[in-house]
Amino acid sequence: MRHLELKAILLLVAFVLALSAAAGYLLYARGAFEPTQQVVLMTDDAEGVTIGMDMTFAGFPIGRVARTELAEDGQVRILVDVPTKDARWLRTSSVVTLEKGVVGGAKLKAFSGVLDDPPLPDGAQLLVLRGDITAEIPKLMNQAHEVLQNVAALTASEGSLGRTLSDLQAVSGRLSGRQGVLGGLMGNEDDARKLVQTIDSANALLARLNTLSGKADSQVFGQGGVVPGAQQTVRELTGLLVDARESLKKVDQVLADATVISGNAKDASSDLGALRSEVEANLRKVERLINQLNRTWPFAPKQQEVKLP
Repeated sequence: MRHLELKAILLLVAFVLALSAAAGYLLYARGAFEPTQQVVLMTDDAEGVTIGMDMTFAGFPIGRVARTELAEDGQVRILVDVPTKDARWLRTSSVVTLEKGVVGGAKLKAFSGVLDDPPLPDGAQLLVLRGDITAEIPKLMNQAHEVLQNVAALTASEGSLGRTLSDLQAVSGRLSGRQGVLGGLMGNEDDARKLVQTIDSANALLARLNTLSGKADSQVFGQGGVVPGAQQTVRELTGLLVDARESLKKVDQVLADATVISGNAKDASSDLGALRSEVEANLRKVERLINQLNRTWPFAPKQQEVKLP
């Protein structure tokens, strides 16, 4: 009997020792016996933060939440134990974020942009930046609700889209009418018809102007027209003016001779009379040609005539 009791006691002691060894190993594996330093994280909302959750750096856990408490100013203090061997990743310029996703729990992440900065001392405080995706869901829902209301207002029968579609249908109906695109541009068939009639009248007027222009060209510039006759008259007038100029030169010469030879005044007077008759005859010819030119030039104003001095 005593032998059985001894075996039971030994078995119980062995079980207690095994349980103690397992607990010690677990504590050792979780770093319970490693030297640590404490980091205090300050935030205004610690929802989702639990005791024992990890704080990660580049995806690796470097600290564990020991406890949470409220400060005197209402802020939340999150005490994180960081092993001394991992504290080298935390610097005075490090930033800690508390991220909350739609699925899963909250996550504490540390970021150190400049590893050359001084190391973070024991008991230092860091401000936590929160990134809560679930907090944006109500805003997104409100925005989606506003968008749906705007879409409903646009697609309503009295909305802007409905009126635009009605106007577009009316325009397409006018485009498919008898006047086609012109009817759609003018707004109604009567105005389009008037425009077509105006274009036809303008085309008829242009055709008549082309005909009149051809006739005018033949009458003015053709053979036997006004311009060739006027040119011939001008040439004859030029010849008569040359003759008159020569006669006047003879008159000047006779007058000079009359001045020098005063004794032959009678002969000079008879010569002057003959020259005067010749000049008057030339001037009458010039006047007849000018009258003929005035009659054959249809485009000059009636009051504009060539007059001799």
